[in-house]
Amino acid sequence: MEFGRRRPLLRVRGRSIAWLPPLLLLAGVILLDFNTGAHFRIITWIVLVPGIAAAICGVWTTAAYSLLSLVTYVVVDNAWPDQYQAGFGDFLLVALGGALATLAAVVRMRQERQVGHIRDIAETTRRTVLRPLPPRWAGLEHAGVYLAADVDARVGGDFYDIQPSPHGTRVLVGDVQGKGLGAVEAAAALLGTFREAGYHEKDLTTVAERLEIRMLRHRSHTAALGRADGDRFATAVLIAFPEDSPEAIDVTNFGHEPPLAVGPRGVRELPSGDGAPLGLGDLAGGLPPVHRLPLAADETLLLVTDGVTEARDGPGEFYQLTREVTRAVAADPGRAEPRRLVRRVRDGVLRHTAGRLEDDTTIFAVRRLTGPGGAPGPGDASDPRDASGPGAASGSGGAWGSVDAPGPGRTAGAGDVAGI
Repeated sequence: MEFGRRRPLLRVRGRSIAWLPPLLLLAGVILLDFNTGAHFRIITWIVLVPGIAAAICGVWTTAAYSLLSLVTYVVVDNAWPDQYQAGFGDFLLVALGGALATLAAVVRMRQERQVGHIRDIAETTRRTVLRPLPPRWAGLEHAGVYLAADVDARVGGDFYDIQPSPHGTRVLVGDVQGKGLGAVEAAAALLGTFREAGYHEKDLTTVAERLEIRMLRHRSHTAALGRADGDRFATAVLIAFPEDSPEAIDVTNFGHEPPLAVGPRGVRELPSGDGAPLGLGDLAGGLPPVHRLPLAADETLLLVTDGVTEARDGPGEFYQLTREVTRAVAADPGRAEPRRLVRRVRDGVLRHTAGRLEDDTTIFAVRRLTGPGGAPGPGDASDPRDASGPGAASGSGGAWGSVDAPGPGRTAGAGDVAGI
């Protein structure tokens, strides 16, 4: 369904029954008026009928109920003797009520179209900046979820992406400091640079350098525009899956949360961020080093933003990611699979916070594919049978897919899981 299209409020088996409540109210007013006695006329209550229709029906339906209510008033009132008729004054009240109800329906529908248009723009922006990805791509199996702290938000400063290249597959996960459109712009700038440099550059250090330069250029541009976000920065983890080392990965950490390697044998934390965030490299004397770390074929790499590690419950206790993931994998080693792992962390964070997220939250899990078809391709092409299609939009900068409903009480915004 397009976002700009109004969704009927009441549906049964796919058909709208929004017209039914006003009709029942109309019938109820008529019956009550004939059964309450001559000294207690309630036919004037019929003015509520178009009012109810204005809240849940379209403009033409509301106008029809306004006219029907007026005609019904005349017929029912004239059925009583002259001395008991409500009269012309109440007729004007019903007529005015119907006109105002129709006008209210026009305003409501116009606002709904405007909101739908804004959501359409947000959806287009999301898919432009945070491109959908097939769930199995470039030799990797992955799943991700993005939960916006703002219930109306559809994209924020969290981002992740996968870029296949002739030099192996590269992965970028990050979190831009701050919120709002400025954070989205910075994330878009970094993702654009990553997609180009990640494909063309052989050396991961060069990719990292290009990201640092892009962040500095973006800050310079926003400062020249006189905006107050000229000191914005981003934490990030840049990962390469080299073709010549199937049991290892190369990692550069720009002050981001340390990744977790999750497998049937347990959970281990990879080295934490030993470098400054993107945009602050000059303060640390240069870029962070590239580390080659072991990653077994059956291990899943779990990366999160601080929306997970800083999630708090009512008393203020932080969510213990490593502890919870260790417990889950110990109980069932199959939970190390990316889709189940992301689902487990997502549900755990939402339960821990009672659905009230203080920050945008991204959870991303990736591991190498094994067997036929597991090798990454040289470019961006992939088997269309693996594509998740139009409904697969999720998370900041990754593959997007429909998310299971997290249950009542959730106040967070959009949250979509790739491949779940």
